[in-house]
Amino acid sequence: MEVLQWFVDLGPSVMLPILLFIFGLILGTKPGKAFKAGLTVGIGFIGLNLVIGLLTDSLGPASKAMVDNFGFSLKTIDVGWPAAAAISYGTALGSLAIPVGIGLNVLLLIFGLTRTLNVDIWDYWHCAFTGSLVYVLTGNFYLGLYTIAIHVIVVFFLGDLIAKDISRFYGFPNITFPHGASAPSYLLALPMNWVFDRIPVFNKLKADPETIQKRLGIFGDTTVMGVLIGLVIGYLAGYNVTEILQLAVSTGAVMLLMPRMVALLMEGLSPISEAASEFVRKRLPNRDLYIGMDSALSVGHPAVLSSALIIVPITLFLAVVLPGNTVLPFGDLATIPFLICLMTPVFNGNIVRTVVAGTFYMAVGLLIASWAAPLITEAALNANFDIGDSTSVSALVDGAVWTTYLFVGLAKVLSWTGITIIGAVAMGGLIYLNKIKPKRTVTNNNDLGM
Repeated sequence: MEVLQWFVDLGPSVMLPILLFIFGLILGTKPGKAFKAGLTVGIGFIGLNLVIGLLTDSLGPASKAMVDNFGFSLKTIDVGWPAAAAISYGTALGSLAIPVGIGLNVLLLIFGLTRTLNVDIWDYWHCAFTGSLVYVLTGNFYLGLYTIAIHVIVVFFLGDLIAKDISRFYGFPNITFPHGASAPSYLLALPMNWVFDRIPVFNKLKADPETIQKRLGIFGDTTVMGVLIGLVIGYLAGYNVTEILQLAVSTGAVMLLMPRMVALLMEGLSPISEAASEFVRKRLPNRDLYIGMDSALSVGHPAVLSSALIIVPITLFLAVVLPGNTVLPFGDLATIPFLICLMTPVFNGNIVRTVVAGTFYMAVGLLIASWAAPLITEAALNANFDIGDSTSVSALVDGAVWTTYLFVGLAKVLSWTGITIIGAVAMGGLIYLNKIKPKRTVTNNNDLGM
């Protein structure tokens, strides 16, 4: 267990290259090529984290200044996903998430119940997060562990479900995002898109980055949009001219650099993805596998970044006016792209639809994060996490994700039965996607004489 914890503590920028190197060798990739591919992915993650760090360092003080400027007072501090991950993996229960995740992935693959081969094992912390909250709520270690296992199954169901849209919209063949914070928003976006399609005028509005740039010229360019959004946020924060301009250039830099870091990640993943496809084609000719990766690959898309930067000040406004909210958004403002990145494919890159849906998502999420704050605070204390002078902490990732409310709420009301219901639905979804649907497709093709 100590060795596993040491491996987890290496972080994704070190852990993923090692895993991808080993995975590449298993798939028959030459050692030199596998090593370079893994190293490139690790460097890409470092670059991506540097860009996210730039956004955090810029937006964090600006959001705090905005709150102070308008005299807002909220008692619960958003400590951000790094703290949430540390809290999740900081206990014996949380540290079991990775072996449970790997074991279930292998079993599901063997029985043909998933197409997702997840190499992003560090992000099992999202499952550890809900398991830890259920443990805090019930005091039952085994129910917490059961919650982790069921959450893993849910994540694989979502990974299989979203893979086609990821390939279609982002252009990432044979890659999916079984990501506990990002994937759940996909299920919300589907019915919202159905509603949007039936609203007169609104349903005709084209607002993808390409259309916006054509209509607005230079002002529609994503980098320039980042600068303009930075100017607005700086003004609302009460900054002086120098500080406003510095913030504007920083947000513009994020818009320009983020896609390039994602391109570097994809450069490293390509050889592994190609080797996996060839491996499966030879040994499992009737099956397609998806490589499960961090949704960080998607956050560099112009539609995602533009929407997220608009949602940042909206989220701060919602935090103040929303009855029942106690959370001051701070640590996770820069990671809002992760919460909405799988809404964007459903809306085909439509920024207006993404902002409207994202606003609703964040409004509900703030209430969930406020509701979960006592449990998150207690989990932090149990993990010996230093919360400083704060008496109440939460996080938008994963505190604001609806699956957190689902798991913890059902565990509170129905205990083991509630978690089992979630697992049965997710397993039913996997059976449909991987057993029933393929047979129906074959039957329909035969009916058409294909």
